[in-house]
Order: sequence, then C-alpha cells, then structure tokens
Amino acid sequence: MSTTRKIAGAALAAALGVSTLAACGGGKKDEGAAASGSPKSKTVTLVSHDSFNVTDSVLKEFEQQSGYTVKVLKSGDAGAALNQEILTKGSPRGDVFFGVDNTLLSRALDNGIFTPYEVKGLADVKPEYVLDKEHRVTPIDSGDICVNYDKAYFADKKIAPPQTLDDLIKPEYKNLLVTENAATSSPGLGFLLASIGKYGDEGWKDYWTKLKANGVEVVDGWEQAYNERFSGSAGGKKAKGDRPLVVSYASSPPAEVLYGEPQPAEAPTGVSTGTCFRQVEFAGLLKGAKNEEGGKALLDFLVGKKFQEDMPLQMFVNPVTKDAQLPELFTKHGVVIEKPETVPPETIAKNREQWVKAWSSLVVK
Repeated sequence: MSTTRKIAGAALAAALGVSTLAACGGGKKDEGAAASGSPKSKTVTLVSHDSFNVTDSVLKEFEQQSGYTVKVLKSGDAGAALNQEILTKGSPRGDVFFGVDNTLLSRALDNGIFTPYEVKGLADVKPEYVLDKEHRVTPIDSGDICVNYDKAYFADKKIAPPQTLDDLIKPEYKNLLVTENAATSSPGLGFLLASIGKYGDEGWKDYWTKLKANGVEVVDGWEQAYNERFSGSAGGKKAKGDRPLVVSYASSPPAEVLYGEPQPAEAPTGVSTGTCFRQVEFAGLLKGAKNEEGGKALLDFLVGKKFQEDMPLQMFVNPVTKDAQLPELFTKHGVVIEKPETVPPETIAKNREQWVKAWSSLVVK
C-alpha cells in the first residue's frame, strides 16, 4: 500500500507508475544461494507494496524458528507492484507476493501468477475472507474505507455528523466532503465501490450526481485529502483545511491518537459507519518461486497469531484470524464496521474500468 497506511489505515492504491525497490530484513550470507536457485537456499523473498511493515522482533522470531532469512522487496503501490509481477510471470522477483486486495484480485488470478498452497493456519481464518477456494491466495488482513468527520466542527456547529451515504447528499452537509479521485486513488475507488454496493449499477450514477450538486470536492489522492483539505487531522489543521468530512479509513482515528503530539485522550475524528467499503488483502506463493518451501513457511507465518496481532499498529489493518486480539488503541478509539458494503471481486474485475470511466465523466469533467 501507499504511505497512507503508514499513517492512517488500510490503503491499497490501484495506481500505475514506475516502482521503487527497497530490500530490508535479513543478511547477505544466503543471497548467492537464492540467486542461483539452489533448493538449499535459506533466503525467502517477500515482494510487497511500500507499506508492508512488521516489528523487528516478530520477524526475527520467525527467522530463528524457521531457519529462513526474510528479504522484503518493496515495489511501490499495490497496483504497480502487481503489474511488475504480471510482467515477470514465471520468473518472479521473489517467492511470495503480499498486497493484492479484492479490487485487484481477479486480475492477479486471471494472469496466473500464483501457485496454489493451503496454509497450515487456514482453519483459523474467518471464512468470509477466503475468496479463492483454490488457495492461490491467502487472506492476510482487512480494512474499511469510510468517511471520517471532524468532531470539533460538528460539535461547534451543533450539527449531527453524517452516518450514511444517504446523509451525505443532505443540504446540511453541502460543501463539507472531500474525496479522492477513483481513477488515481485506492480510497477514492473504494468509496465509489461503496456507492455501487449500496445503490447498484442502476443507482450509483444518480447518487454521484446528487453528491456533486452537494459540493463534493475531488482531489488526486489520500495525502492531499486527509493531510491538507480535512480539518480534523493533525496535518489538515496545520494546512488550515476547511473540509470537515473526508474519505479515509476506519483505522484513522486510532492513528490520530497514536501519532498525536501530545497524544490526545480521545480521537479528534470519528467514522461515519454507514459509508464504508470492506477491503481484504491477500498474499500468495509466486509461480516459479526459487524457494517454494521458504515461501510456504512465510505464508504460514503471515496468518500466524504473532504476525496477525502485530499488524494493527504496524499497518493499521485488522487481523483476519479468529483468535487474534486487537490492541487497546484500536478497541478504545476505533470502531467495528458491522455491515460494510462489498462487491464481488469478479464483478469488480468485469466492470472496474467502465465504472471509473463513467465516474470520471460524471464527477471530474
């Protein structure tokens, strides 16, 4: 994911572009063996988007127990990283790919870049997240794209903050919402998909026509929307943002608390729980991996309790396993989205391009 995740939640960017590569974790002692394709290689390479993160001690514990050294190859945003794996199909740059989400899943599966593998901890994964019955990919985390609101603004104005998509087109919220471009931003696309999930293929255009008439502002990406235009975030306050509603993540309020200076007793932002779209991120064993056994062990680790409980404060996402516990920061300052909007991955794959094109013509032009 993009830098969004490092600050405020579950962000997968479906963007194209030139990637940047960075390796971290592990030493050099086995890199030659990995490059030669030796079956005895003890280096296992994880290809991911830029926002993959794990606590050093958690990763080192896996390395000590498994005997493998983990190399992380960060490759830009999720869309760019996936594009590279499709281009190098059969001769992958690593052993495991992490970061494809349900908005891009069908594209990855249709291009056949993964080798099926059923992880050892699959029985512990909540069944609603297991979207590929052939086990070409394994669910690793989930997150919700939602409208966030500036608590102080609505308290001062004595207006109840919006809670649903229907609320956002009401007169009292005119000129208050900023969202990201669905063609260039993951949360922007997720918000579009929330409206499609809610109103269907027949109703979403009418909804956006009304939202545009109600003064929605569209910017290129999350960073500009959240840290410049949104009045409720720390960055937005510094930038004197004047929009008290923004499309962000359900995990953004806990992030505002964690990174607050000084750390506030309560989150300054809230979540409009009836505006959300559920994202699920997956990992898979790359076809042609030089170290398949190491890749399988790494996938087992990613659904293990240690990693699942480490993720929330590292990447601001939710675990997908049944017994993983959320940190107190999430339970105290976050919200549980009981009924997020969803759209089947195959439906997204079939319609994504035409939906985005129609949205752009309707809202941006």
